[in-house]
Amino acid sequence: MRLSDSIESFIKTLLNEESTEVELKRNELAEYFGCAPSQINYVLATRFSPDHGYLTESRRGGGGYIRIVRVVESGAQRLMYLVNERIGDAIGEEECIRLISQLKEQRIVTADEAALMAASVSSRALGVPLPDNLKNALRARIMKSMLMTLASQNRT
Repeated sequence: MRLSDSIESFIKTLLNEESTEVELKRNELAEYFGCAPSQINYVLATRFSPDHGYLTESRRGGGGYIRIVRVVESGAQRLMYLVNERIGDAIGEEECIRLISQLKEQRIVTADEAALMAASVSSRALGVPLPDNLKNALRARIMKSMLMTLASQNRT
């Protein structure tokens, strides 16, 4: 497991089902994992962003801290945010898979639904002789259509 994955997993363990907020000290976390504080910043920026359903707040200095808050919203709200704000007119396969994985992690979709969604936006499914920009536009439309269908099912 890569260091970034280990740090993410550790923080998500602290943010268990009952707790939607955790406060950490960046230097202590970096010392625990034997890495530079900038590695902690990287994990926070790439894996605990609003797009991933988290808000982070930090205060620097001797008594500094990092507060991570999991945004609690209904599944339908999350789906509509993705459709209206996140996906846009085109999206790459890697980003699609990341979004689907987040939906599965947040239990908005089941593992089976996530697998079907991933298969439908894969390069294998879109293996037609088209330029990448057109494939990404098609992928965005497919993804939005699936999310709208899920949102209309009143997912919580």
